[in-house]
Amino acid sequence: MKNIDTILFATDFSEVSDYAFAYALSLASTFNARMVIVHVVTHQVDLRNFYVPEISFDDIDKEVEAGAKKMMADFCKKWSEQLPDATSFVMNGIPYDEILKKAAEEKTSLIVMGTHGRQGFDHFIFGSTAERVVKMASCPVLTVRPPHQPKKL
Repeated sequence: MKNIDTILFATDFSEVSDYAFAYALSLASTFNARMVIVHVVTHQVDLRNFYVPEISFDDIDKEVEAGAKKMMADFCKKWSEQLPDATSFVMNGIPYDEILKKAAEEKTSLIVMGTHGRQGFDHFIFGSTAERVVKMASCPVLTVRPPHQPKKL
């Protein structure tokens, strides 16, 4: 088996991500691997060409990014004793694309992420970041489904 020395953990700060983090933490401890924690901020629908009185989309984007950075800081502080060498990144862009770029940049051995398990119309509308990462990653990807989600065939 190939040595696992760097694990990229992608989070959206949901319960699903928290559940997946337990696996990432266990693997990092087992293999004494460095942890890279990533969150990607996606911009909301851009309505700049429409007249919407008294709304600054630039301000909304800045607030969302500031909120994400605070959530990341809180998350990392909570786990700092178990992961003293962890690095974290909050990036803007398309989630699967940014996760793959950071994985390549950090020479990641493994990507760990939760999956919401969307199907049908929800999957069609929202897509699946995890699915795209699995299909396009150059390293193994561990996707973790929450225990309360029944499997559908």
